[in-house]
Amino acid sequence: MTKNRSNCVEKIIIHEKSLYITYQNKIEDEFPNIWLRDHAKDDENWDPRSHQRKTFTAKIDSDLHIKEANITGKGESINILWSDLKKPIEYSSEFLFSNSSKSEKREKNIKLWNSKDVKNQIYTKYEDVISEKGFKNFISNLYQYGFSVITNCQTEMKTVETIANKIGYVRQSIFGGLWSFESNKDMADSAYTQEELRPHTDSTYSNDAPGLQLLLCCEYDAVGGDSIMVDGFKIAETIKKESKDIYNTLSQIEVPGNYIGDGVYLEAKRPIFRHNKNKEIVQVSFNNYDRAPFRIDNDSTLKFYEGIRKFDILANSKDYQWRYILKPGDLLIFNNWRILHGRGSFNGTRKMKGCYINKEDFDSCCRMNGLY
Repeated sequence: MTKNRSNCVEKIIIHEKSLYITYQNKIEDEFPNIWLRDHAKDDENWDPRSHQRKTFTAKIDSDLHIKEANITGKGESINILWSDLKKPIEYSSEFLFSNSSKSEKREKNIKLWNSKDVKNQIYTKYEDVISEKGFKNFISNLYQYGFSVITNCQTEMKTVETIANKIGYVRQSIFGGLWSFESNKDMADSAYTQEELRPHTDSTYSNDAPGLQLLLCCEYDAVGGDSIMVDGFKIAETIKKESKDIYNTLSQIEVPGNYIGDGVYLEAKRPIFRHNKNKEIVQVSFNNYDRAPFRIDNDSTLKFYEGIRKFDILANSKDYQWRYILKPGDLLIFNNWRILHGRGSFNGTRKMKGCYINKEDFDSCCRMNGLY
């Protein structure tokens, strides 16, 4: 039975090459026969163990038609008898509605924030995160706000690995899988200095930037060095409200990032605001440190600099920044496709351990926990 009664089927009309459906919420849609037949989930056409299609789609009869179709129960499903099959196929209204081209977009249920909106809701104890119920609350919070702080952690690499493996798995990169770092003038990356590190996203030089970053504070005997979080989606919302021209510029111009050093030369490019086909923002990608030289026409160049000036000033405004000095045992985790991170300048010792997790694995974890 469907969870939402309004998504149940109210009426169907059989056409020569399609099935017309009206749902109880009055949304209407028309499914081509070939699409419905391709998604048949009986034993002959579908493997429920692997969730894989067994249908040889290319060999479906081009003259395929519906011999009979009936609404079952109170609209929970439709049974269709196809011209090339002997038994009817059941299609749930939930499945049909979730694949409707006319249904409204699903609410993302994320919370855009600036500094005044973030209180104690982003803190979670380690012992809660590793419990079943606590983990669901933690991943929901991480999904909504884009970052979280896990407290009371053991200051050892095993902690980072344990949290990563509960979400997905440790991603390998040019820095390795699990890594430790402190200020190191021999490394070819600004993150290893003691200077202020302005808000940015990591790996603009990677075609598939890491989805999550984990940073565990293991030792802190310093002055300064506060961690900085900025909601890139909130900045995008602000810019879109204040100037659609600037928003469009940052959505259209592909910006290259590169990493040159440590025996590699990496480069990739994408817009600062990247969207899906529904024009929903899915990624903010901004790193003024790693931006590679590129030329476009002069008018577009001036618009681009106007755009990144607007973006970077907002990102460096305290109104948009959450700032906190991580103590030993604090693990900061954040969505690198949404949250910009930075660090205040410091003097002293600050030792961290961390890793990356792929975005697809974070998405998988969110789906498994019913977030989307």
